[in-house]
Amino acid sequence: MADSDSVVSAATGTDQDDPLADLTLEQLCQFVEDTERVNEVIKTETEMFEKFLRRVEPKETTTLTQQQFTSPLPQIQEIHVVRGSRKRSKSRSSALDKLLRLTAEQKCDIAQRELEELREEIDKLKEDSERVLDNYRANLEEAEMKIQESKKAFYEFDRDICKGSINPRTNKVIAEKVLRYYEDKLRSRDTLIEKLRLKNSTLRVQKKKLQLQLKQKEEMGEVLHEVDFNQLKIENQQYLEKIDEKNQELLRLKLMAGNTLQVLNRYKKRLLNLTTESKALKTEISTRKDNLVKFDAETIIVEEERNIAEKNNKHQRQKLADFKVPEVQDYVHKKANLMELQKTVKSWERKVEIAQMALNTHKKSWKQIWVSRPQVTDWMPPDFIGQA
Repeated sequence: MADSDSVVSAATGTDQDDPLADLTLEQLCQFVEDTERVNEVIKTETEMFEKFLRRVEPKETTTLTQQQFTSPLPQIQEIHVVRGSRKRSKSRSSALDKLLRLTAEQKCDIAQRELEELREEIDKLKEDSERVLDNYRANLEEAEMKIQESKKAFYEFDRDICKGSINPRTNKVIAEKVLRYYEDKLRSRDTLIEKLRLKNSTLRVQKKKLQLQLKQKEEMGEVLHEVDFNQLKIENQQYLEKIDEKNQELLRLKLMAGNTLQVLNRYKKRLLNLTTESKALKTEISTRKDNLVKFDAETIIVEEERNIAEKNNKHQRQKLADFKVPEVQDYVHKKANLMELQKTVKSWERKVEIAQMALNTHKKSWKQIWVSRPQVTDWMPPDFIGQA
């Protein structure tokens, strides 16, 4: 409303010159936009006020609306005339504005009532639409039931009459079976009608009993009145508030449950990883224990070998400690004796080679003799005969 007041005050200013003449093009465009926006707000307010008047006082609505729409016309004409002559009465326009405008409290009251009316209309439309939908659902269910019944009847007729009651000799339908089929169908329909009639009679009896109970309650004063309904509405509102609180608490608990479930899943994954890791560690520990057993056995063997080596080392050290280096002269004499012995060995080896060569030549000659004279084998040496 502040924008509308500023626009109206700018439009009804009491300057001697026209205030729009000093404005630039951008300011004029902004002024026009503000005026249009204010006009839209005023239009919505007037429409809401008209609806309120039609609902509250429908007979006086036409006269009030005519007065509202005809009364500003002389004011507008007066404003144009004063602009032409540049003379305006500010007090008169402000008084008319005060008479034609509502206070903020009245506007809020009207808007609240209109909002309640809209909610009631929406509820009514919802009820009507639900009723229509229920009717459509019932019609659909009835149509589906009829379709199923017709399909079942067609299947039974095809099974019992078209296929089961054909005379194999004449390939024609037997009339007695057809009549029996229709008689059975009519009899089943009669039984169904009787069942529905009995059910309807029982429901009527129940309805009469309930009506009698309602009359008895009315006579005894146990029927609910308007005050009781108001009390029930208040209790219902309180219960609805409690239900909303419980729903909020349920949502909060659901969120907590979701968070706890996420944490639980995370811990489950961690537990699974730890279990797999523990299994791997157990296998590694078992292998390492086996290795430790092997290492213990090897250490025992190595300790024994070490003891033996230490004993040998001690024995060798004792030998080294007991060893005495011979004198130089003895070494020289020993060396000279060694050289003489090596020379004698070489000479003897040479002699043996020579003797071996002589032996080989003698063996060849003896072999030739034995080949030429076989009777000589009686006085030949046995080793020579074996070689031959």
